[in-house]
Amino acid sequence: MARIAGVNIPTNKRVEIALTYIHGIGRSTAKQITDKLGIGAEKRVQDLTDQEVLHIREAIDGSDFKVEGDLRREVSMNIKRLMDLACYRGLRHRKGLPVRGQRTHTNARTRKGKAKAIAGKKK
Repeated sequence: MARIAGVNIPTNKRVEIALTYIHGIGRSTAKQITDKLGIGAEKRVQDLTDQEVLHIREAIDGSDFKVEGDLRREVSMNIKRLMDLACYRGLRHRKGLPVRGQRTHTNARTRKGKAKAIAGKKK
């Protein structure tokens, strides 16, 4: 099992797909990396040599995009900054409500959590 950027990538998948298991690398970035290093599209992670894994690791570390811990830290700091500013988006984050204008009257169960029962009127 190859370990790149602190993530164990699956061995039986194609390299291009396996790289997407790293937070911050999508399909297009993975394709750029494999094209730049000259790794074939059909090559599987288990067929990579140690040298190729090292080249992939160096390409990700030496690149200008952030991955894994750095990216997660940056995103959480951006959200924390919004919350500290107490701007509209920050307040929505604080309250655990949808941030990007979605309706909350009916849907939004993912952000709001499980529905809470309200005691009905007794007749």
